[in-house]
Amino acid sequence: MKMRLTLWLAAGALVLCASACGRGGKDISEVQRKEAALLVSEAEFAITLRDWARAEAALGKAVDLCPDTGPYWVSLGSVRMRLSNRDGARAAYRSALKAYQDEADADEEDVEPWVQQAYVLALLGRVDEGRALLAKTTKRFPENRALRSFVEGKQFEGMLADPKFKEMAL
Repeated sequence: MKMRLTLWLAAGALVLCASACGRGGKDISEVQRKEAALLVSEAEFAITLRDWARAEAALGKAVDLCPDTGPYWVSLGSVRMRLSNRDGARAAYRSALKAYQDEADADEEDVEPWVQQAYVLALLGRVDEGRALLAKTTKRFPENRALRSFVEGKQFEGMLADPKFKEMAL
């Protein structure tokens, strides 16, 4: 009896913790994350075959399972651009931006989500906002060598000039 009560309390604590930790009001289980990763692998295979419709379907399922994962949304937007679905790509890129904003809010010490937001802003055609965000991020993380190297090396500008980036951007 005591063991059963302990198990129920532990399970209840896990449920409460998971619901408190979930992003966007949606709890994402480990099983869902693994299934989404499998779908992304399938999409990557489809992309190598240039089967854009198959890749879009797999990525669409992946973002349904894990809407808090920015790279999945970016990949979906990129595939939609290949399918000439600009509105769908725009929606995916906006969702990616939201996912990266949420990630930055959740871990204020991690610079990566901030840089990714600048990247997605550029994909959305909001290049000046991306540059401004990078400048703000540099002030926020003045000691981060990787960020400083990225900004001082004008890698953002190089990315904008890359033909592959231009294919993905709106």
